Amino acid sequence: MKLSLLTLCLGAFLAAPIDVDAKETSQKRSAGEIIMTASSSEWREVSAENVIKLTLPTGAAYIELNDKLAPIHANNMRQLAKEGFYQGLSVYRFVEGFVAQGGDASESKPVKNAKKGLPAEFYLRTKTPLEITELKGPDGYATKTGFLNGFAVAQNQSQTETWQVHCPGVFAMARDNDINSGGTEFYVTIGNSQRYLDRNITVFGRVLEGMEHFNLLQRTATEGQTFNPITDMQVLADIKDTDNSEFRVMKTDSNAFKALIEARKNRVEAWFVESPDHIDVCAMPIPTERIK
Repeated sequence: MKLSLLTLCLGAFLAAPIDVDAKETSQKRSAGEIIMTASSSEWREVSAENVIKLTLPTGAAYIELNDKLAPIHANNMRQLAKEGFYQGLSVYRFVEGFVAQGGDASESKPVKNAKKGLPAEFYLRTKTPLEITELKGPDGYATKTGFLNGFAVAQNQSQTETWQVHCPGVFAMARDNDINSGGTEFYVTIGNSQRYLDRNITVFGRVLEGMEHFNLLQRTATEGQTFNPITDMQVLADIKDTDNSEFRVMKTDSNAFKALIEARKNRVEAWFVESPDHIDVCAMPIPTERIK
């Protein structure tokens, strides 16, 4: 049974620099002001085809799939959702400050057209460097960190290997010792960043809205009751007649987002006494808004 994430468990291009204008602008405005005044062209609407709605006992969480870095896992999750695979299953493992893991604890539920085991997608390998909005400064887990398409990512020095990092709220696939064994048992990270898991497991999305519902899950089972039941997992595009939710995410290669990075590194609000001129990739929130 997949109960333990440890045992089962981004030459010619340079990373996108933070331009001087963005830095100067951010020094004059707070992070909140930058978000509020960002132009509509600096946001992207999230495709409903890329959003998974996970309905839990206290409400729904909406998760954006990362097709760029893990297309096989993203496509398989869409297929599982369309098949109704998660109906009647549960979030059967909860580790405080670490992870909420769900799926088929018995490993016996059959799939239709989806797969139960997928080839690992620990990182995307490209022939040429992949440009990201890079965070300058040290990181203990990767040579480069930054953002790509609205996701926090890391890269090797040549920028030819890119992966989504284990920040709070990521959507990933549990596995056992076989790196190609994950396929149905998803997890969401809660609490602290779990960066030591980077490149050891496939991360293929992040929670856009609804993290509170993972934090409200039961910690221990109650006799005679289903432990943290899942009502359904659905592709948002398939249920537009009952759920017209729409979301937008600030473009992480936009001038507004680059200015936001500088504003977060050097807070201008009167409350702050110290400004470290630094921010960790997992401490840099990606502005996300519900449109409907």
